[in-house]
Amino acid sequence: MTDDRPLDERVRLWRRLPPDLQTRLSGRVESFLRRVPFTGAGGLEVDDSMRSSIAAQACLVTLGQSDDGYESLHGVTLHPDEFVVEESFEDEDTGVVTEGWRALSGLAIDGDRIVLSWRDVQDAETRDDGYNVVIHEFTHFLEQTRPGGDPTAHAELEAAYAELCDAVDRGEPTLLDPYGAEDLTEFLAVSAELFFSLPAELRDHHPDLYRLLATSFALDPAAWQADPSSV
Repeated sequence: MTDDRPLDERVRLWRRLPPDLQTRLSGRVESFLRRVPFTGAGGLEVDDSMRSSIAAQACLVTLGQSDDGYESLHGVTLHPDEFVVEESFEDEDTGVVTEGWRALSGLAIDGDRIVLSWRDVQDAETRDDGYNVVIHEFTHFLEQTRPGGDPTAHAELEAAYAELCDAVDRGEPTLLDPYGAEDLTEFLAVSAELFFSLPAELRDHHPDLYRLLATSFALDPAAWQADPSSV
């Protein structure tokens, strides 16, 4: 069923934006929807409300940049729920490769397409732990299509990643999802989720990481107003 509510009622992150950024984001969303096709899988029928909800969050990631960064994105595929993909796992010690299957909530494929679980997209609107699969996968996409960057910033990111790995190894509770300790790529995507979803908390607990991301994204979400629905 189509959700006829306006975008500011469907996307929590939208409500926190200052008016000037909402205006800029509106234009980015319109352009994104004209260029990027959406496809439903597993019997899911994709409607305009679903497209715009995802486009708004995707374009928020690059809102501080001069362009939206998705010129090479050829499509978004939506599944009703988690989807299963075939993967190869290599044992680092033995070199033995094992074929297997894994259930995913999102996937960025070769700088070309993004696949998402619609249920997980919706979950981000009700959870308060910073989870956001759209932010996560579109950050992966940008890392695939725009590699490189400032070596100093990369070193700072590696240092923050090492801190998370150490905390996870010690069994300590962490603000950042422990999944970010998988590798540096996942750490960046998990950090981006918190940067946009729980910016004040990230700034207070990890000020250096927040500063690094604020410079990279050219945005300062901790300075935006709180979500009116949460106060």
